Amino acid sequence: DNFLNEERFAFSYARGKFSQKHYGKIRIQRELKLRDIHPKLIQKALDQIDSTDFDDAFEVLADKKWESLKNENVLVKKKKFFDYMVYRGWETERIYDKLRSLSSR
Repeated sequence: DNFLNEERFAFSYARGKFSQKHYGKIRIQRELKLRDIHPKLIQKALDQIDSTDFDDAFEVLADKKWESLKNENVLVKKKKFFDYMVYRGWETERIYDKLRSLSSR
């Protein structure tokens, strides 16, 4: 009856963690690997989420976190921002680019 379907689980998990918790691709991929989902299914699950949605979610999450750290020293603020975004599973290059743009404001 298709109750235990890895593909359906991977798709649902990726959609849910992205839309509810705003996880990045790295975190979703790592969590699915821990659940022994096949790498091809993981890639299909990540591909089903539109890249513009990932971009938009990253920007919203980054701006929100940056604003929440307003009373911090600049170096501490950058460190906390970076650690938070890495924990959420976003790509380091993307985080560095965002930090450069936020620091120049």
